[in-house]
Amino acid sequence: MKTIINTENAPAPLGPYSQAIKLDNTLYVSGQIAINPKTNELINSNIEVETDMVMSNIGAILKEAGMDYSNVVKCSIFIKDMNQFSEINEVYGKYFIENSPARETVEVARLPKDLNIEISVVAAE
Repeated sequence: MKTIINTENAPAPLGPYSQAIKLDNTLYVSGQIAINPKTNELINSNIEVETDMVMSNIGAILKEAGMDYSNVVKCSIFIKDMNQFSEINEVYGKYFIENSPARETVEVARLPKDLNIEISVVAAE
């Protein structure tokens, strides 16, 4: 059964998509960017703060689906500058202490709202 997951604790979708879809025991979280869901403000003062906001938004969606970071099995990370990889990785690593998910990190030319990072995840119960 397909269930749409939506929470006010993560940014509203910028287009015709859902924050996440749960299908059976698997959750597919759309790419999250650094928008503060309370103020709708872009968070891009530095890559560490931006990454933390993205991970926080993912956490809010996971929570709404009854999951947490330990349920994440796959992450896709899109970044504008591979030179920021180590800073991103340090923040990201704080959310996955044990049993880190599978992951790819890809440098891209441009991201929504001209931000520096977007992350999507797949989680399972």
